Amino acid sequence: MDERARLLELFDEAVAGGAARYKVAELIDISERTLKRWRDTDGRVAQDRRPEAEPVEQPHRLTQIEEVAILSACNQPEYRSLPPSQIVPSLADKGVYLASESSFYRVLKKHQQQNHRGRMKPPRKVPEPTSFTATGPNQVWTWDISYCPSAVRGQHW
Repeated sequence: MDERARLLELFDEAVAGGAARYKVAELIDISERTLKRWRDTDGRVAQDRRPEAEPVEQPHRLTQIEEVAILSACNQPEYRSLPPSQIVPSLADKGVYLASESSFYRVLKKHQQQNHRGRMKPPRKVPEPTSFTATGPNQVWTWDISYCPSAVRGQHW
């Protein structure tokens, strides 16, 4: 039995014996909120969601063979330039179901293939416009025609 389950069992035993919940939580040096968070909605001990916790095995995870099938389907000449949102329905029309659309995206991202998939040129970086500094009048001109309010109502500079 892990430490969490043991502490929850001791907490429940003390509360069932008539002790106040906040006193028991104070005695074991854990807040009541933490004890509530440790329980699932059905009263069982919940999984540890901390980032440093040991990962739990996922039973429905894609196998290596399924990932290879997805990659080979995405890299076929007819699908090479299409996103998964178009590949999955096209395969479904042919009666082939490999995985969901989100699984296709996940596998492509895992194998660094989820960048630009079309035949168009990839997006290019546009340099930021250079800034000009005026040190005197009439040195920098611009197309901006902002209306700066004046002291007279309805009149702008």
